[in-house]
Amino acid sequence: MKRACILALFLSLAAGLLYATGDGGWSPVERKDIASLALRSLGPLPPDPSNRFADNERAAEFGQRLFFDKRFSSNGQVACATCHMPDKSFQDGTPLAKGVGTTNRRTMAIVGTARSPWQFWDGRKDSQWAQALGPLESPVEHGGDRMQYARVIADHYRADYESLFGPMPDIGKREEATRVFVNMGKAIAAYERKLEPGASKFDAFADSLARGDADANKRLTSNEIAGLKLFLGKGQCLQCHSGPLLTNHEFHNTGVPAAPGLPLDTGRLGGVRDVLKDEFNCLSIHSDGKPEQCGEIRFLAENRHQERQFRVPSLRNVADRAPYMHAGQLASLRDVVRHYSRAPAAPAGHSELSRLDLSDREVDQLVAFLQTLSGPVAAEPKWLRAP
Repeated sequence: MKRACILALFLSLAAGLLYATGDGGWSPVERKDIASLALRSLGPLPPDPSNRFADNERAAEFGQRLFFDKRFSSNGQVACATCHMPDKSFQDGTPLAKGVGTTNRRTMAIVGTARSPWQFWDGRKDSQWAQALGPLESPVEHGGDRMQYARVIADHYRADYESLFGPMPDIGKREEATRVFVNMGKAIAAYERKLEPGASKFDAFADSLARGDADANKRLTSNEIAGLKLFLGKGQCLQCHSGPLLTNHEFHNTGVPAAPGLPLDTGRLGGVRDVLKDEFNCLSIHSDGKPEQCGEIRFLAENRHQERQFRVPSLRNVADRAPYMHAGQLASLRDVVRHYSRAPAAPAGHSELSRLDLSDREVDQLVAFLQTLSGPVAAEPKWLRAP
């Protein structure tokens, strides 16, 4: 009996050492988790084998011009920058995106999306260039078509286009207009790859903590520190918001309420169906990648658990991106945290949440931490304005 008690005490002490706080009140596990979230742990930008122009500087410059040009719309009033505004971290701050009409979804920020294998809330596109093409032909976004856009390229951008992609084809033929259209998307993607998240208040703290600075904690307020501890622990936020972009790039059903007046959104379930049949996916004839380089989509399959799952957005600059969720259903960060705390049932499918029962004070503390994640867009100034 005595040996059993001594063994239990030893195991308890050993486990305690793992979570015991060190200098600054942070345990080894917490320090490791904080380091994993810091922007300095972000690796090199991954290549996009489906786009051979992805890292071409001249393609990025050409794509930037296309990104801000309103002639690529049915009414001459809508550009990519209409919804992806540079002064709003390349989103628009509205519940539903507005182009020539109104969509059923919230505009997602495009900063850092070159690092995601899937695009849009439902992942219906598997590259930035394929994503860029979707809104251009959407009847409620840009509202035009590829034949129209190919003519704009021929009339206004012929020299730029031909210097990158070769002679302008006969755009009277749909297949040739499609080739021009695809190259537009690849140029826009080359531009968007320039837009990366910049360091925030949290990153300054994380870097100071990693250096072993005695005053590292002074970089955050007591509420922000308490919120970070909740984020790492009781809040269970790391399950989805992990890594330096604070997203696992996956899809989850978190019981988000349906948006009033809109049809029920199936989320990832519909997105999987769409990307598998997309004429511009990585396996398509328009992709520059080899089939073996398209692992994400090669092994993708539809299943019932995908119903009403939505892509986990990055929490970088989250405090500047109200309203929240895929259709702007929640107005503030406090509303979002309270939603996760209550864990309501999903309108369809199965919610993956469990109740957290956070107090009002804990909600405020978690919000205070989330506000430390705001930072600038890490790009040369020339990329942050219309050319």
